[in-house]
Formats: sequence, structure tokens, C-alpha cells
Amino acid sequence: MKKNILYVLLILIHSSCSKEFTELTPISERNIQSAYKTEADFAVAINGVYDALQLNGTYGKTYLLLNEMRSDNTYNGGGCNGIAASLCEVELFKEITTANELSSAWSDSYKGIARCNIILDKIDASAVPDALKKRYKGEALYIRSLLYFNLAVIFGNIPLQLTDVASPQDVDLKQYPATDIYNQIIKDLTQAEPLLPAKYTGVDIGRVTSGAVNTLLGKVSLTNGDKAAAITALNKVVDSKNYSLATDYAKLWGAANENGPESIFEVQYKTGGQGEGSGYFEYFASILGRSGGVGGGNTPMTMNPDLLTAYKTGDLRYAKSIYTNKKTPDTTYSLKYISTQTTTFDGDNNWYVSRYADVLLMLAEALGESTQSYTYINQVRARAGLPAISATTPGTFAQKLLDERRVEFALENQRWQDLLRFGVAKSVMAAQLSIPESSVRLLFAIPQKEIDVSNGKLVQNPGL
Repeated sequence: MKKNILYVLLILIHSSCSKEFTELTPISERNIQSAYKTEADFAVAINGVYDALQLNGTYGKTYLLLNEMRSDNTYNGGGCNGIAASLCEVELFKEITTANELSSAWSDSYKGIARCNIILDKIDASAVPDALKKRYKGEALYIRSLLYFNLAVIFGNIPLQLTDVASPQDVDLKQYPATDIYNQIIKDLTQAEPLLPAKYTGVDIGRVTSGAVNTLLGKVSLTNGDKAAAITALNKVVDSKNYSLATDYAKLWGAANENGPESIFEVQYKTGGQGEGSGYFEYFASILGRSGGVGGGNTPMTMNPDLLTAYKTGDLRYAKSIYTNKKTPDTTYSLKYISTQTTTFDGDNNWYVSRYADVLLMLAEALGESTQSYTYINQVRARAGLPAISATTPGTFAQKLLDERRVEFALENQRWQDLLRFGVAKSVMAAQLSIPESSVRLLFAIPQKEIDVSNGKLVQNPGL
């Protein structure tokens, strides 16, 4: 898929939004609804759905800022002046309601959701073959669910638009709590699972599979407090035998290792100066990148010292994912996202949305402390060269698991969601920043411009 899928999209896919609510009803999309008829139309449209995951406001950049940098893993390494000031505010729980990071995540996520809704609304009446209709529906349901999951984690109380809209009046501005969003996601993923294949071959490798659906279903169920449902979904991934841990942690990174045995779903990128490359090299390894730090439009994110000390002696993951440059002096950067690129923000690095190690550790989380859960944890630890742990190992089960997840998924956009799900975001971040727990916000503000154009229908999150 990465090397062959065409990202040349119709004007309707890349169109700019009007000044109406979010990106749910772009003017040019409304003007050419009749274009959605042929198999070729929907082939382009589904590519546009995947493309939405690359947008600056989604996995292209902003999800990383509002999750990874929000956590105790990283901080804004570009200072707190000028262009970097708003990034410091995100890091310190002081962002304002007009912050670009908030509006970018909101608008680009809803842009992707709008693309999914068009496919789901119009494909049944099209000339697309039935087998392909099923797959496209499954892909659109998964990607819409993924976008809604991120929106619910970030903002909490959000509108839930599940149909295509022909005019601004058709947009449903009712705000639903995160729990309602998760319930809808669970419904959509349950519908999507039988529509999708377990694996692909050839040019389709990298598309959404039933394994990706069940992995997200497991995570959403855990987030929603339903451990039994999480166990059911995650066991399907394990029992499929379609995935396994990479034998070497280093083999997870770099273009040569993409879509490998551990990969469940990745956002696909391709270098070459065509606008399809990734910016992760600059975001996480800025001392080697070309963008010139924050002044060049880069984030960048610097690892907190306590993340580095979280690795236990003998953990092979440290040397395979973190490098210390003694010349800078002692500046660390991530080896996970090093890439050869022809220009800035043009890396060949895919982004892991989910991989098999996450399935094993989420299963352990869902099962609670037990012999089986330690078996899953120790599979991950064995690859890292670490000894097995058990109930007799010091510390609570939750803390041992959270510590394991931190180093296994360092800089992979998991940490803030983990802190929230484990119920320790306030205590961990208050200690990290030496601030009162009351200053730690669990939700971001609804972008002020969205409230303004909603004519009072959207309400700001409490305390913001």
C-alpha cells in the first residue's frame, strides 16, 4: 500500500473548509456529491480517508503534541518564547482556548470523519462490487473510530456526526460525553470486523485488517472500563496467529522494517519530495534534522531525564531506541525515527498506531494480576533482555505494567493515554512539574472558534 497507493486525490478530498462548523461540510464536497458512483470514485475516496491520518492535525503532528508531550515522557525542547510559547503552554497545562494545536486537532479530525461519512452514506448505491463495498465500509468505520477515539481522549465532550451532511444546518452540534463516543466506536468496530480480511498481500499490505479492528476495540473497551470485552477482542488478535513480536527491538524501526510481523496498523508514509513523507525525524531527533528547531517550524520534543532512567539495567531497548550525543553535550534523541530524506518533514518513517506488543500488555491489563498476565508481560520483557517478573516482584501490578508500557512504547504516543486509563495522570504530572494536582487538566479546551461559530450550541469543558 505504501509504495503503490495513489494519493492524488480529487478536489473534493483536499478542499478547504468554509468558515462553518469544523470540517464536516466543506463547500466543494457538497457541490459534487454526484461524483460518488463508480468503483474509481470510491478508490480515490478511500485513499482520502487514509490520507486524513497524515494531516497535520492528526498523526502528522498534533496528536503527538497533545498526547506524548502532554505526558511525562517529553517536553518542548525549543524554549518558551515566540513560536514555541504555545507548545510550552501545552506541556505545562496552560494552553489557551485559541491555541492552534487545539483547532488543528479538532478540524483535521472532523475532516477525516467527514470523508468516512461520505463513503458510508453513498457506497451502497454505487456500482462498486459487493466484496469491495464491504472492505471499504470496514476501512471507513475503523478510521472514523480511530479519529473519534483520539477526539474523545483529547476533548471529552464532542459532537458525534455519523452521516454525511449537505448543509451546515444538518450538522448535529449536540455534545456527547466520552463514554457515549466510546460506545458508538464499539458499535462501529463490531460492525467493521466481519467486513475486513485478516491479512493482505501485495500492494494492499498496510490497509486496515480485522486484527486492527480488534486491537482498537480492545483499547477502547479498556478505556471505557469494560475489561471483559477487551479480553474478548484482544484474544481474537492473539488467536489469529497473524502477529508476533519482532525478534529484535531494533527491527521495528526504519523503512526496511515497516509492516512487519509485529505491525497491526501503521500510518503509511513515503519519502521522495511528493508531500507524502513524515516529520517524525524532526520532531524527535531535531539535532540531526533539517528544520532548524522551533524557529524552523519544528516541535521539537526532548526526552525528560526520568524517562531515560526508567529503563532498567540491561534493557536492550535503551540502546536500540535512544542515542546520547556527547558533543551537544549529552543530548539524547530517538533512534526510532531516523530517516534518510530529501527535504524537511519528508521521512520514510511510518507511524505505529498499534503493534502486537500493545496487544499483549493490554491483555495483561484486562486480565489483572495473574499467572497468564505475567506470561504476556514477560514475553515483551524477554525480547528486551530482562528477567521475568511475577506477583512476588516488588511493586503493585498496575505500576509494574505501567512502567513496562512506558519504556516499550516510549515516544509512540501511548503515555498520556496510559496515564489517563490507569487513573494516575494527575499525580504523575503534578509530581513531574511540581504543581498542584488541581492544575493538571485531564481534557483539553474545546477550540474557541468552534464555540463561536456554533452560536452557543457548543459549551466549553468545565474549568477551562
